[in-house]
Amino acid sequence: MLESQFVTIIIEDDPGHLKLIEKNLRRGGLENHSIKAFENGQQALEFLRKSGDFENNPIDRCILLLDINMPVMNGVELLRILKHDNRLRDIPVIILTSTDDQREIDECYSLGCNLYVPKPVEFNQFSEVVRELGLMIGLIAVPSFK
Repeated sequence: MLESQFVTIIIEDDPGHLKLIEKNLRRGGLENHSIKAFENGQQALEFLRKSGDFENNPIDRCILLLDINMPVMNGVELLRILKHDNRLRDIPVIILTSTDDQREIDECYSLGCNLYVPKPVEFNQFSEVVRELGLMIGLIAVPSFK
């Protein structure tokens, strides 16, 4: 039997932020870890549901780093769908976004996010926060979904 593949899925529409996130996750200890990126929630949902172009997706264990403000399907919409899907609800979701509005933070936690991390505006702080997330992700045990 093949061992299931664990991946960190980044859902981020800003290419600069995506590069910075991936680079600093790897600096945090995920250098040999699979990272998959999507620019909106709809693409990620199709991947997780193994539909459309992703029917042969071998991933059955993952953690999501989810931005909120994206086109097509934003992060709150995706979070809501995931947490109401019996197969996908246990996937750990970390909100990583530039929004620090308390109402949005409360909504994300009430929908079931596991952690809400506002992106620091200052470059070095942002890099350090993501590096520390990489350290944390490297230690997390995640459930599988099928």
